Amino acid sequence: MNNKFIKALLPFALLPLIACGQTGGSQKTVSESKASSAPAAAASAAKPAAGNVAEALKARLEQTYGAQKLKVISVSETPVQGIYEVVVSGKQVIYTDAKGDYMFVGDLINVNTRESLTEARAAELNKIDFSTLPFDKAIKEVRGNGKLKVAVFSDPDCPFCKRLEHEIVKMTDVTVYNFMMPIASLHPDAARKAELIWCQSDRTKAWTDWMRNGKLPAAAKACDNPVAETTSLGEQLGFTGTPTLVFPNGHTQSGYSPMPQLQEIIAKNQK
Repeated sequence: MNNKFIKALLPFALLPLIACGQTGGSQKTVSESKASSAPAAAASAAKPAAGNVAEALKARLEQTYGAQKLKVISVSETPVQGIYEVVVSGKQVIYTDAKGDYMFVGDLINVNTRESLTEARAAELNKIDFSTLPFDKAIKEVRGNGKLKVAVFSDPDCPFCKRLEHEIVKMTDVTVYNFMMPIASLHPDAARKAELIWCQSDRTKAWTDWMRNGKLPAAAKACDNPVAETTSLGEQLGFTGTPTLVFPNGHTQSGYSPMPQLQEIIAKNQK
């Protein structure tokens, strides 16, 4: 998401938290918000608005925010009569009336179920094709039978990534693909550590020794490594902080979760 654009468009909107882990707690995933329930399912399968309404809103908003180069991606109905969901540049979900005279940004909540329709919709819009991730550029750890799968974009100097690793070590029957995503602005030495770990003969051991025990491997001869590529990939996918988890069903989670919630979240977000 382009924060500068959103600030210009909606100065009072709450911007997404960024940086290493963001908070000491976990960030919600669709699964934690009971995405399988009817209201959330309806939100993720939004019904397109009537053609005349969609065309009018598209024209109005793109003209009004032409200086910000806003583009309307879709216009859909909501359960609230007269209120429409509009997905704009950056896959940002906003809401307007039929004429586009009034706009609001924030969660549309089903009071009866206490579910965020906005959160479910955003998760659907931002789904990632898990099968297309370059797993050969990840550090793979198989625990037990490795049945459950999860990919993690992680920074070797991120304290919240290390806290996640201390939860993963409590798990069994999971395969973890660690994509290194050092954030230079926060951790200037992280890229060097990531490259050093990758160049070890046993990358998995080097990674877990450092992340879980604080034991950095001995110096190794420089080698071809994917650190810059995996960092760029994370940025292209819109990840602004670490750890970010990607699940086989395409949903993501920013921030770590403690056990046993972590295992439950991973299990619920398989295919």
